[in-house]
Amino acid sequence: MEHMVFFIIGMWKCLPARRRRLFQKRLMAAKRNTAEKYKRVGELLHQHADDDNTWLDGAQGASTFRKKVAATDHLFGHLTHNTKAAASKNGMQELNDNSLEHISNAKRIKINTDDSRHIAALILARGGSKGIPLKNIRMLAGVPLIGWVIRAALDSGVFDSVWVSTDHDEIASVARAWGAQVHRRSPEVSKDSSSSLDTIREFSRLNPGVDVICNIQATSPCLHPHHLKQAVECITKEGCDSVFSVVRRHHFRWQEVKDEGCQCTEPLNLNPACRLRRQDWEGELCENGSFYFATKELVKNGLLQGGKMKYFEMKPEHSVDIDVDIDWPVAEQRVLRFGYFGKDKPEVVKLLLCNLSGCLTDGQIYISANREEMVSINTRDQAGIDMLKKEEVKVIMIEKDPIAKALADKLSQRMSCLILQDVDDKLEKVQELMEEEGLEWKEVAYLGNDEPDVKCLELAGLSAVPVDAPTVALNHAKYICRNAAGHGAVREFAEHILLLKKKAKSQMEQDSICRNTF
Repeated sequence: MEHMVFFIIGMWKCLPARRRRLFQKRLMAAKRNTAEKYKRVGELLHQHADDDNTWLDGAQGASTFRKKVAATDHLFGHLTHNTKAAASKNGMQELNDNSLEHISNAKRIKINTDDSRHIAALILARGGSKGIPLKNIRMLAGVPLIGWVIRAALDSGVFDSVWVSTDHDEIASVARAWGAQVHRRSPEVSKDSSSSLDTIREFSRLNPGVDVICNIQATSPCLHPHHLKQAVECITKEGCDSVFSVVRRHHFRWQEVKDEGCQCTEPLNLNPACRLRRQDWEGELCENGSFYFATKELVKNGLLQGGKMKYFEMKPEHSVDIDVDIDWPVAEQRVLRFGYFGKDKPEVVKLLLCNLSGCLTDGQIYISANREEMVSINTRDQAGIDMLKKEEVKVIMIEKDPIAKALADKLSQRMSCLILQDVDDKLEKVQELMEEEGLEWKEVAYLGNDEPDVKCLELAGLSAVPVDAPTVALNHAKYICRNAAGHGAVREFAEHILLLKKKAKSQMEQDSICRNTF
């Protein structure tokens, strides 16, 4: 036994600090005491220490991660599928602090409710949308449309697994990048004539271990985790068989009556001789389509609503739907004000790290006849940096390749910020800067543009890439700028940071007023 303990300690010291913290939390939660189980811990530590370079992105990384999670599940009990999805967010199959939060949230709810049923979120995202082609992955306020609801589902912590049902490779790739598992629907339920219920029934049939399905509409970007948390309690605590979201409307409705070619009408919910004022009328409950919880028994019988049934009322500002192109700009403004931007608190961002080449510039270096190096910068980007500095956000530029000292000095002077050159390992350098400044990842914003930036994009509290960045970077950013590198991307991200800080400050003030009132 003593030899085993020394072996574990040795392996423990070989791990990076972040992995060590991860295993410490999981070991404390597991509380395994037998020699055989400690032996398995040692084997897992050894595996992770020796195989540190196998945390890959893309399909290969997903396969590697699933194998490791399967082994860890054997040791630490039946971890939820939601944990795996959360840990694989943005294609990097690497555990982080957010995934640990998903673990604790899901387990806490189940412990409190004594409900051991598997509850899955299912987001339908067919590739053949007629109104707006591939609208499910079109960018809305810098995030793929489907990313808004995936993030809300994962951060709610109430699901054992989060799935996207699709027939399209690109949608599947985006879904995995944002942390969801993918259900490849069959051609039979991918037709224009196929209903949502057909697809849900197929998913239920192929996943018999799922007891409750929550169908979340991909086009509801103002869905928040607290909506799902409150709704799922109707299932787990109140014993409901189905719960669906509604919004209260105050619309006077009329029914069309066709009679021998004459188009007539008659009132449905009003008396024209005695029209009620809005304040005198409670209005009507209308489905807003954000989500539908239903047991597998109901789904099997071709129903999403039935049995012991309950509605969940959402506010009008959170009831957003996108069907046609004209809905898009309205939805974008709404989501910027009322959308859910993740667990990280943007009001605490104190440092922006930005790539010089490929973010501030377009990546090109011009050489004059005198062999002098020149680059092009946008004055809007310079103004964006000034805006951040006024709000006490420090800005540092990072450059992987060395540039002429005279040029670097001129740029540093022009942009009024520090430029770090010849940075080969960006993650290591960023961690050094964070240690010097006494900062945590949630206090860091990162603007990158390529594969070397992936880990920083994943870990930073706020992260972004220009719209012309390679796919490997696009899949790991939390915000995708509409502007290209060297053409206003820095200014756009600066405005995004300040908008979120303003929104968070406003929310904190509202919360303070509420606390003082009650």
